[in-house]
Amino acid sequence: MSQEVLASFLPLPQVEKGGINVTNIFKTPEKASIRAELFQNAVETLEKHGWTVERIPREGKSSVRRITKDGVTKRVSIRTTQDKWIAFPRNNKDNGWATLRDVDYVVAASVDDRDNPRFAQIHMIEGDEMRARFDRAYAARKAAGFVMPKERGIWVSLYERESNDPVSHVGAGAGLVHPPIATVPLTGEKGAKAGEEVDPLEVRAEEAPLTIAEAKRRLALSLGVNEGDIKITISS
Repeated sequence: MSQEVLASFLPLPQVEKGGINVTNIFKTPEKASIRAELFQNAVETLEKHGWTVERIPREGKSSVRRITKDGVTKRVSIRTTQDKWIAFPRNNKDNGWATLRDVDYVVAASVDDRDNPRFAQIHMIEGDEMRARFDRAYAARKAAGFVMPKERGIWVSLYERESNDPVSHVGAGAGLVHPPIATVPLTGEKGAKAGEEVDPLEVRAEEAPLTIAEAKRRLALSLGVNEGDIKITISS
């Protein structure tokens, strides 16, 4: 039995070849709570490694923090992910990166398992390396004809091995090259600080993508058919 799903309900700017970026469809209070806990676990991990973590006055980017240890000060962007991919937005001129442009490190806080998260895995990756990975990812997708709206996130996998095929794996694998500096049990008890500011650009960057493979998996479970029997057609 073949099931064909016509994805014409998606506006063209939301569609990438090989994947669909769906805005906030799967955002729930539980996911929001996990995101807040992942962020807090990243901060606490930095503190346990001897860093003082501070918000930067008049800094509009909600994920950016100033960290200091032994008189050395760095800027970091803390990124959380519940599907093991992280995103950074291009700037509004599309000639560089917004948040990623001027940070010394990216601190990525990922769940250990997308469907049954039990632990936060905290990675600390140099900014130059992460910029190079995202530059490769952007260039490869542009060459392949992906539609990449400005100020939306470009997504790169932490744990897939980097390869040219599929093109979405270009730039991947930072979490493999840089193992976690901490693995922290998720408790479901740590929430976002009251009054915490959220930069809309940061929120757009972290809207989770839905890939064709994941869409097929979910539809197969819902319809009770094999993934191989699912055909997805995308049109504007």
